[in-house]
Amino acid sequence: MATQSPFFGKRDRDTDSLTSRPAPLVGSGTNLSGTPVNPSSLTAQQGGLSAAAAPAAKEGGSKLTVGPNIKLKGVEITDCDTLVVEGLVEATMDSRLMQIAEQGEFKGSAEIDIAEIRGVFDGNLTVREKLVIHSTGKVTGKIRYGKIVIEEGGQLSGEISFGAKPSLQAAA
Repeated sequence: MATQSPFFGKRDRDTDSLTSRPAPLVGSGTNLSGTPVNPSSLTAQQGGLSAAAAPAAKEGGSKLTVGPNIKLKGVEITDCDTLVVEGLVEATMDSRLMQIAEQGEFKGSAEIDIAEIRGVFDGNLTVREKLVIHSTGKVTGKIRYGKIVIEEGGQLSGEISFGAKPSLQAAA
């Protein structure tokens, strides 16, 4: 008679090696295997996303990466500090940092502190601080921004207005 795997049915806690060590926290300086990761090396690996965005991702807690060939549709993304889009996202969100890679595409509505666009954004975009459109980036829709940088070749079209939501410092 074959022995049943501990993953099906009851587990023997004394022999279960998975419960004897704490699971690594993904996104907290470790990769999936638990090996420490240098955050500055990640920016070079993520399609050359700028080093200026690295401190923002390093400070804050939650990060969602939608990888290549992944489609995430019809969702509201909440409590996400950093969104990295390498696939397709159709959503509504409010976040601190959005990075859209060259092959990435975001459709929907987003309120962001800092946005770096190398791919495609289509919809309502409010950038409270800084919008960066790289040479491969294309942004269309209703766009509001605090500061803007557009590299040569970057595209911006639609209803565009300066002055995202006023900051707390301006009100004081």
